[in-house]
Amino acid sequence: MAYDAEFGEWVREHFHALGRLEIKRMFGGAGGYAAGVMFAVLDDGVIWLKADEVLAAALEAEGAHPFTYSTKAGASVSLGFWSLPGAALDDAETATAWARRSLDVALKKAAEKKLRKPRSR
Repeated sequence: MAYDAEFGEWVREHFHALGRLEIKRMFGGAGGYAAGVMFAVLDDGVIWLKADEVLAAALEAEGAHPFTYSTKAGASVSLGFWSLPGAALDDAETATAWARRSLDVALKKAAEKKLRKPRSR
């Protein structure tokens, strides 16, 4: 993974209609956060959006592909992130619409985690 700060600033400008966007470096790349949750990964000039099955199908229909990596054993692992469709790279309004859908997925997953987490006594 590689993160370029100039690319991060471009992403911030491209998604400006989404509201406050934090970019935090991680593992050589960066995470895109809004409303307290990570909904995107920035790596090597690619915006990867968190997706559930419904959003993944919609992204795939627009030509996006999943973020995968290979383990040392040769297995392919997918992390549930999909590339931003190419058409959205030139259209901030379209990009923001995809980002909002991704943010909704991230917020829903965060809420589900809170519901499953047992209370400490």
